[in-house]
Amino acid sequence: METNNNHTFFALMNRMKYITRWSLMRTNIREDLMQHSACVAIFGQALAIIRNEMFGGNVDVDKVASLALYHDTAEVLSGDMPTPVKYYNDAMKSAYAEIEDVINVKIINSLPEELRLSYADYLQPDVSTDEYKLMKVADKLSAYVKSLEEKHVGNHDFDKAFITLGNSIDKLKEEYPELKYFVDNFLDGFAEPIDTLL
Repeated sequence: METNNNHTFFALMNRMKYITRWSLMRTNIREDLMQHSACVAIFGQALAIIRNEMFGGNVDVDKVASLALYHDTAEVLSGDMPTPVKYYNDAMKSAYAEIEDVINVKIINSLPEELRLSYADYLQPDVSTDEYKLMKVADKLSAYVKSLEEKHVGNHDFDKAFITLGNSIDKLKEEYPELKYFVDNFLDGFAEPIDTLL
């Protein structure tokens, strides 16, 4: 068994808390990559449980949550690329995806060899699985909730994002009944103060 004190994978993961999201926008509530990943994991797990328990699904709940924890790991080295840049055109989108792939390989290689295959399943997942697709829905939901929170405290920088993300969520609700259930039953609470939540 290989032993080496120079494996840096978990030190890299720990640095997610230093990557600030929404870098081109004024934010009243700071969000870092670690917070975002935890939020996507919570939402993804919820969507998976709702699908299984209420809509006859059979997705791996823990896999959805685990994929969420690692879905933006490349940003530990690249930073949070602003959406207008990342998706400016197909060439930019493709170039950034290639950069992410290279970074993820480097991150996987920072593990002992015996662990690389297991973690590659999270950092380079099969994007055709139901678990991955549900995680991406949770990712979109997380961004929508962020825009809702910012809008609620009067931050007009998020007005357009709120509308754009809301339209995306509305379209996704047609395909994902678990998302519609979540929005219909849980979303209102995100605009409420703590003393009204219990």
